Amino acid sequence: MAFELPQLPYAYDALEPHIDAKTMEIHYSKHHNGYTTKLNGALEGSGMESDTIESILENLDMDNAALRNNGGGYYNHSLFWEVMGPNGGGTPLSTLAQAIDAAYGSFESFKSAFSNAAANQFGSGWAWLCVQKGGKVEVCSSANQDNPLMPGIGCGGTPILGIDIWEHAYYLNYQNRRPDYINAFFNVINWEKVSELYEQNK
Repeated sequence: MAFELPQLPYAYDALEPHIDAKTMEIHYSKHHNGYTTKLNGALEGSGMESDTIESILENLDMDNAALRNNGGGYYNHSLFWEVMGPNGGGTPLSTLAQAIDAAYGSFESFKSAFSNAAANQFGSGWAWLCVQKGGKVEVCSSANQDNPLMPGIGCGGTPILGIDIWEHAYYLNYQNRRPDYINAFFNVINWEKVSELYEQNK
């Protein structure tokens, strides 16, 4: 069963002015589509064709570069589209808000920690908010298309929020101003979806 490019849950221009339509179109139709195609190619004959992407990443041979890069790229982008939305912004809901306060003291302190993880990730990569079994949350970052589901990467647990800090995610609009892009990202976070993922994985 081949993996398919998930449908984008909103129009390319739905996140403007924070993320521009041209960036969204290229990012989704070229980059994510490319990872999807190459993931299916990397899985051919592996015996893992019918596994979930989560199972593939959790049991990954980290020396398998094709599966590591393209499986990560497929999963990371699938989550990225889900946790953004045209009615985003605001603050986390209910038990997720409590977990963030317990871990970071306040939403503003969490925002600072997440922003710093994203801003200080050298080169291409991602910053994450993950949930551990039991409900504790933690911020971390990873290089390239790695993510915390993979063995020995980041904070472990399940990612429930991620920001893509590859230049293709923001360069058309923000050029080298990564901190401006990170700040804008908080205006499109779909906290309802992130809170739902928290409940499912805590």
